[in-house]
Amino acid sequence: MDLIDDPEAAGNAPEFTVSEISGAVKRTIEGEFGFVRVKGEVGRVSRPRSGHVYLDLKDDRAVLSGVIWKGRAQGLVTQPEEGMEVVATGKLTTFPGQSKYQMVIEDIAPAGVGALMAMLDKRKKALEAEGLFAAERKRALPYLPEVIGVITSPSGAVIRDILHRLRDRFPRKVLVWPVAVQGQQCAPDVARAIAGFNAMTPGGSLPRPDLIIVARGGGSIEDLWGFNEEIVARAAAASDIPLISAVGHETDTTLIDYVSDRRAPTPTAAAELAVPVRMELLAWVGDQDARLTRALTGGIAARDQRFRDLARALPKPDMLVEQARQRLDYWDEKLDAALRGVVQKRGLRLTQVSGALRPSLLAARVDRARETAAAQGARLAPALARVTRDSARDFARLAPRLRPDAVVQMMAARADALRVWTGRMARAAVAQEHRRRTRLDGLDRLRETLGYRETLKRGYAVVRGDGDVVTGVKSARAAQALEIEFADGRYDLSGKTPRQSKAKKDPPPDQGSLF
Repeated sequence: MDLIDDPEAAGNAPEFTVSEISGAVKRTIEGEFGFVRVKGEVGRVSRPRSGHVYLDLKDDRAVLSGVIWKGRAQGLVTQPEEGMEVVATGKLTTFPGQSKYQMVIEDIAPAGVGALMAMLDKRKKALEAEGLFAAERKRALPYLPEVIGVITSPSGAVIRDILHRLRDRFPRKVLVWPVAVQGQQCAPDVARAIAGFNAMTPGGSLPRPDLIIVARGGGSIEDLWGFNEEIVARAAAASDIPLISAVGHETDTTLIDYVSDRRAPTPTAAAELAVPVRMELLAWVGDQDARLTRALTGGIAARDQRFRDLARALPKPDMLVEQARQRLDYWDEKLDAALRGVVQKRGLRLTQVSGALRPSLLAARVDRARETAAAQGARLAPALARVTRDSARDFARLAPRLRPDAVVQMMAARADALRVWTGRMARAAVAQEHRRRTRLDGLDRLRETLGYRETLKRGYAVVRGDGDVVTGVKSARAAQALEIEFADGRYDLSGKTPRQSKAKKDPPPDQGSLF
């Protein structure tokens, strides 16, 4: 047959278009595998912005592509994560655009307790790496909270145990936020409750709690799984109110136990951690009051006894004034005689002085003083007239030489000259300061450019040994301790903590010692 001959007829075999054969395959697969359960390990997981979830289910010999549509993905109890061992429920179908088959997943669940524990361990390590379990993040519980918020089921025995225990120990105000404690709604309900308590206004009509208790009774790991969800752990970590976790029995441990400020083995124990025993507190206060009373009474008695001892050591008041009284009596006896003697002496002195005081002598002295004053007065008037004439003559001679306009002009000229010189000196000072500042800035930039620290920023380093710069192998071997200086700090090769390069003012190395 020639290459350009027509092909032979295909007989009775029907012809399908690509779309027809793809549709036939799709109907066949969906009819045969309309409901399947597939166990495998989750491989690649993709979550595009459309909200759908694309993943791979694999074992040691095959890979099956899967898709979870947006409506189902939002309602899943367990979100798929890479590496999880799961059982997926759904149907097989084809994707004609790529000639491949895939599984449309309606539900997905961990494949047994082992898978749940593996996923829990993975989440625990991730949250611990973020520091959510760090002890320094945990806050102290208030000693006696006014309001306690309880997040639990309103119909279970847990809330009754907590209220009963609080009533026995120290009655407090309790706000109950009802939530689902297991199932699909557990995690979002608990996270919203924690955030809701924190959003309340302190001192409002509905007061904000001083302490939060998240409580649930015991159960299997599946029942407690809502408290292992990441949104619950992050909500507890973000709480500004101290939080006590009391989930399950003492042997049950969930992620919220690691994040909370305090873990209680049981809900009843959480109530005991929340408040002290009122009667014990009253007894302690009474004991402290008695001790204070005894201490005050003993202190007053001791001080009274001390005062009495000191009083006995003091001399009597009469003994303190006896000598002074005796001296007063002694001088009182001598006072009269002393006064009489003084009067006699002063009288004798007055008699002696008064003998020289005669009226005639006084009158003569007054006459002589009057004559002297008259003579001086007669000479005063001519002298004043002569001085006045001389002053008038000198003023008349000098008056023509005084010209106020010349003085004013001279002062104005000198003021103008002073202003000119002041302006020139100010401008010269500003220009000189600007030149010197510019030169100083240039020298500073040159210093920074030529400094060895700029060289360190380009990837070089300085090796120092015993405080000196090391430039060779010989000196490095002879040094007791070596230190490398980088641009951002120094590293001690002996294993000590690196320190900043500016902490020690070592001499800068030459360029040959940089490597």
